[in-house]
Amino acid sequence: MEIISYVGASRAKKTRASFFSKVIFPKFGNFKKRTRPYEFGSAANAVSLPKIHPLLILKKLGKYFWTVPLFVTIALVPYAVNKAFSMMQTKTNPLVLKNEKIDEMAFLQEAMSRLALSTGDDVDADGNVAGSDVSLSLFQDKVTYKDYVVKSGETIGGITSRFGLKNISTIIAVNEIENVRQVFSGQKLVIPSCDGLLHVVAQGDSLASISAKYSVAWEDLLDANDLDSTELVAGQKIFIPGAKLSRDALRKAMGETWATPLKSKWRLTSKCGWRADPFTGVKQYHPGMDMACPTGTPIYATMGGKVLASGVSRIYGNYIIIDHGNGYQTLYGHMSKRISVAGEQVSQNQKIGLVGSTGYSTGPHLHFTVYKNGKVVDPQTLLGK
Repeated sequence: MEIISYVGASRAKKTRASFFSKVIFPKFGNFKKRTRPYEFGSAANAVSLPKIHPLLILKKLGKYFWTVPLFVTIALVPYAVNKAFSMMQTKTNPLVLKNEKIDEMAFLQEAMSRLALSTGDDVDADGNVAGSDVSLSLFQDKVTYKDYVVKSGETIGGITSRFGLKNISTIIAVNEIENVRQVFSGQKLVIPSCDGLLHVVAQGDSLASISAKYSVAWEDLLDANDLDSTELVAGQKIFIPGAKLSRDALRKAMGETWATPLKSKWRLTSKCGWRADPFTGVKQYHPGMDMACPTGTPIYATMGGKVLASGVSRIYGNYIIIDHGNGYQTLYGHMSKRISVAGEQVSQNQKIGLVGSTGYSTGPHLHFTVYKNGKVVDPQTLLGK
């Protein structure tokens, strides 16, 4: 019995030793010479296993280290692809265009012009409505006034023509309109029977001094206002027939005080007008000004208005067109990102996008175009640059 028991114990030892040494702890050289063995089980059935040195484990795992960069590469592929796509959007490479593609640019510029149709009044710098006789008729009778309610879609110029007046200054001044863009459907206006302005008599004013200030005969002042005496009272309102607002006052009332679309430092790289195409060298008309600055620079609306279009084209890349009323529209091109969307109402100096180099572009800049009744206007004449 003792012998059988001993033999069984011996087999148990062998089995455990074989399992641990071959499966759990495979041999890493001659462990008996390098490490002190651990013992498992009781003293009678002790099984000695080698203590694994960390360096030996690293040596074994070293065969598989090549998999580490492989897994890292696989993990970074989606990130790299996304980053490359973003760079392509913000930094479009220069396009190699053949001569026939110049026609595409001309077509797009024409399409932009068609989009920027007249939505306001065609008036000159002095406020005279187009098509009317700019020489104001001589005053003969006392000025009378009519009440009028603005209808949907009407403009100051349209109302001026409707009542036989020739200059928009008249309605603006008589109704003390600070900004014609704020005139709304349903608003009540007072319409005089002839062109002119209202003057509020100040302390010390006389009929003679008012006559000299506006270059109007004092007799016309008496007739227009049906005055029996030349005596005036401070605060009294006197109608000045034939007078009109100054150009500066008119521009302010028309909401044509322009703000620059870039608040950060920028450099003028191309003016509005004829130039050699930067890629082909072909002479063609450049409908706007190019304002170079770093990618990501904020772009602002030069005036308040409604976004007519917010899209992407081969020429202007990411672009936005804003309708400001009174015939004015502005185009902002080559954006890296468009913030405003079509149909949105934006205010002056509201951020609408970011500078980029998308589309037909040699580098990051803002292409800025101004339309007046569908025709290009040099932006520098409005920005004072």
